[in-house]
Amino acid sequence: MKYKDLFIDFDDTLYDTHGNAVIALSETFEAFHLERYFADPQVFYDAYWMANIDLWTRYSKGEIDRPFLIVERFRRPLSVGKGLKVTEALCLEMSDVFLDFCSTKPGVVEGAHELMDDLKKKGYRMHMTSNGFHEVQYKKLAACGLRDYFDTIILSEDAGVNKPSPQYFDYALKVSGASRDTTLMIGDNLQTDVLGALNAGIDAMLFNRWNVDVSESPQPPTYVVDSLRDIMKILP
Repeated sequence: MKYKDLFIDFDDTLYDTHGNAVIALSETFEAFHLERYFADPQVFYDAYWMANIDLWTRYSKGEIDRPFLIVERFRRPLSVGKGLKVTEALCLEMSDVFLDFCSTKPGVVEGAHELMDDLKKKGYRMHMTSNGFHEVQYKKLAACGLRDYFDTIILSEDAGVNKPSPQYFDYALKVSGASRDTTLMIGDNLQTDVLGALNAGIDAMLFNRWNVDVSESPQPPTYVVDSLRDIMKILP
């Protein structure tokens, strides 16, 4: 067996973060009666996702901090509404409600439990590697039933840096006790998961859930798969 340890991204690799968040965002819209300010809910949803993608990208690069992300990802879409006074207090309240809704959702990416069962039986040590917020990730792990598969939970808030920083992966190796040359990183994000790991000297597998054009990547992933079940065929 070439690999002994697997660093596995959580959000949108195993846990269906996007799908669960779509549901939670709708619940949040209703809880705050935002129909009073948005004739079309889709306007709010589109503005939220545009802000969220931009902010998480900047957060992973260390350009913004967590408090800014939490407020800004709701300030931007709320500011599109008509007649709504957008305050920091409102954004924080909405974030708390949204994260509560999100963290109780059990939805996983198709094949997640099957994959983790297979890898566990094959004897791999598995370590969750995530930029997600500490208290939210543990709730999501409990909600979806994946916690017991992991030997180690490695969060960027504990590391002090985010993926794709090489320092994050150095920290992950130290905490997990894994060796660089017998570890494989698995994730859905080409930048944070795959290029981050490759730049740290760790092999990386892209779960190409979002149909990224890998040919434009500055470094090719060690492996590319289109489904989680494909991973079981590659890892003996």
